[in-house]
Order: sequence, then structure tokens, then C-alpha cells
Amino acid sequence: MVTHYKVSGHLACGSEGAHLASTNKVSRVKCRNCRRTEAFLEAQRRSRNAKRRAARKAQATESAQPTFDWRGYWTDKLTAMPGIQRLPRGFADQPYV
Repeated sequence: MVTHYKVSGHLACGSEGAHLASTNKVSRVKCRNCRRTEAFLEAQRRSRNAKRRAARKAQATESAQPTFDWRGYWTDKLTAMPGIQRLPRGFADQPYV
């Protein structure tokens, strides 16, 4: 059975009938006339681009390095050391260095 491409309530190839199989999923369309229409080609292009964007987004989230709070780590390390001259310059509440 031939599956047609349905766009906004109508078949892309212009066929009419109450019992024709139709879908709006690009990968399931079998009708050659529907596959040659501008509406189908545009939908196919959008689907392909969406897959590419999703793949790029997934790749970007996998390769992102975790951030390291070096300032907080350094403050904690120097605060834990004994003595009054342990905070580096430029930090608040620093009466004496």
C-alpha cells in the first residue's frame, strides 16, 4: 500500500480519497509523486537539519569540561593555614598583609 505525505490536511501529490493511507512523517512516505513535491522536500530538509542540530548539541554537552572554582579553592586553602597573613591581595576583609 502506498503511503502519501499529508500537509495541512491535504495530500501533497493532490490525490483525493477517503481511504488513502497518509502520514506527516517523512521517513514513511512511499508515494513518488508526494516525494517530488516542494512541501515534502522542505519537510525532509527541516528533518535532516533538526537531526544534525541535535547531534551537534549532544556532542557539545559531552565534550564540555567541568568548571573549576579555583578562587574558592584557593581561599579555603589559605584560610585553613595558620597565621594572620594568609589571604591574598584583592580579597575583601583583609586588614593586614
